[in-house]
Amino acid sequence: MAEIQLKSLAHSYSRHPEGPGDYAIRQMSHTWHKGGAYALLGPSGCGKTTMLNIISGLLAPSEGDVMFDNVRVNELSPKDRNIAQVFQFPVVYDSMTVFDNLAFPLKNAGIPKARIEAKVEEIAAILELEPVLRKKAKGLTADEKQKVSMGRGLVRDDVSAILFDEPLTVIDPQLKWKLRRKLKQIHEQFNITMVYVTHDQLEASTFADKIAVMYDGQIVQFGTPRELFERPNHTFVGFFIGSPGMNLIDVSVTEQGVRFDDIDVPLDDGQKQRIAATGSSNIKLGIRPEFVQLTAAPADDTWPCRILDVEDLGTYKIVTLQLGEQRLKARIDEDQMISGDTLHVGFPRQWLKVYVDEFLVDEQTEEAQS
Repeated sequence: MAEIQLKSLAHSYSRHPEGPGDYAIRQMSHTWHKGGAYALLGPSGCGKTTMLNIISGLLAPSEGDVMFDNVRVNELSPKDRNIAQVFQFPVVYDSMTVFDNLAFPLKNAGIPKARIEAKVEEIAAILELEPVLRKKAKGLTADEKQKVSMGRGLVRDDVSAILFDEPLTVIDPQLKWKLRRKLKQIHEQFNITMVYVTHDQLEASTFADKIAVMYDGQIVQFGTPRELFERPNHTFVGFFIGSPGMNLIDVSVTEQGVRFDDIDVPLDDGQKQRIAATGSSNIKLGIRPEFVQLTAAPADDTWPCRILDVEDLGTYKIVTLQLGEQRLKARIDEDQMISGDTLHVGFPRQWLKVYVDEFLVDEQTEEAQS
């Protein structure tokens, strides 16, 4: 396994990029530590697969360096990097048996026959492929073929890292949770550096110890699932993580804090100073639906709002509110009763976030890329 460092990395598919919009990956630095289980999470087109292909050596970066254990590998082929990559659609040799598919990389490396048999049987047991081990791959189901594709990476003892590019896309939904847990177990057993690319936050949080959230060619936050939820460093992270995503409101600066639709929201002195120091007018308030407080009685730190809709989802409810000209979401417990057309809404100070130019005001922008 290896520590993978990306240093001042950037990539454009244009021969002569003229600005940030021409880059699939904007200049960034990032480290995947040895033996970690990571997810690279983001929407389609944000640069996830481009980054994965640069790490594996299928694509040469326009700028910057790829380092494995502090050794520059930009010119090395995927074979010489000892990278195993599992693609969105399973790649297997249909004319071979499952055993021969799994053994293929070991035979190419000249591993002794006894060691090959032992290793293949070990991985087949872990992936529950023993019943089909002697069958031709052509007759396998899609999920069995994807297991074989994963297994070819896992049989190798010399692998620097395993990269997964949305590997569960073709898998039956009922089997996805099982394979996610299986990958987690494999990581815990073999301690291999793993990077798992997905657009599904559930897949990311189930598999990874830490998640890199990618947006518009940049990693805008790197942290645990809890950190991404409780302290989103970028408005996109707030919106993309959670169900529903974070409420975001455009605001203007006042002497006491910020305002929207004649509603004044006080801020602490530190937040006001940091906003003033930026000189930006792109300011947003953010609060997750889970942290919005609804009460029947007014208080000094609440505002009257109108109830537009209550959606009962069994274990919880989603309430749609009208506050000024803003529509907000609140997520409340199943047993919390909602009656009438009007309630009072409050934003607890510890959960109310302020964003300037889309980044959380009390964190350095550079931290999102380290």
